[in-house]
Amino acid sequence: MKEIILPDSYNYIAAFLTFDCGMQCSYCINRFGEFNSRGVSLTGKEWVSLLNRISAREGLPVTLQGGEPSAHEGFIYIINNLKPELDIDILTNLQFDIEEFIRQVNPLRLKRDAPYASIRVSLHPEFADAKELIGKTLKMMKAGFSIGIWAISYPGHEACINNAREECVKSGIDFRIKEFLGKYDGDTYGTYKYPGACDKKTNREVLCKTSELIIGPDGSVYRCHSDLYENRPAVGHMADNDFQINDEYRHCGFFGHCNPCDVKIKTDRFQHYGHTSVEIK
Repeated sequence: MKEIILPDSYNYIAAFLTFDCGMQCSYCINRFGEFNSRGVSLTGKEWVSLLNRISAREGLPVTLQGGEPSAHEGFIYIINNLKPELDIDILTNLQFDIEEFIRQVNPLRLKRDAPYASIRVSLHPEFADAKELIGKTLKMMKAGFSIGIWAISYPGHEACINNAREECVKSGIDFRIKEFLGKYDGDTYGTYKYPGACDKKTNREVLCKTSELIIGPDGSVYRCHSDLYENRPAVGHMADNDFQINDEYRHCGFFGHCNPCDVKIKTDRFQHYGHTSVEIK
């Protein structure tokens, strides 16, 4: 199949292997809006075939995520069979058999020159024991993996997060805190570039341009996280031989129902603050 060449402006490649997850966190960003999953996932072989079409410059990894990416039956197969030219990052809650993972995956395949870990473990106090998570992370570190723990600053979790941070600092684990995005007790949390984008009060017509390749579990490509999670029409499919990425503004009639991931002010892949996933006008 033809190569899919990413524009120089692209900052992220998101492969949502599956929306399955053993946790049901109250603040899950996937469910910020009216989450509507088709429940259909590509096989491991299909994922490898389609992701290997991507031509990405050095330092722009494919980030395997979900849901929980390890819930996909082909999780390890995908890691071990993506072409070497594609760097790989993983977003995970680490609720999988790490012994099997260590046996089957070469840590060098998940290591690159970046200011953050390739495997970014999410701490979810509602469903996971922090001490157990830290222990599993340490075991993977000792096996040579580039791995760190990230927590969401969700109100009410402060004590657990602070205790986990202290333990991680003592153990030499890279521990970081991400801003909580969404509503809590009627207040809106998060730092957003476009006022009103996430207030869910109205729909407004805008022009929007993304800097991310967002691939859903069935291989469809979406304009943004909001379109992905709410099952709006895709802009293309990775299995279409003629599909290419166009670095262009697209009409959107859903401004006001954006997903916080798309409009929050955050760091880019170089950890430079001030980036947003989309540009809106």
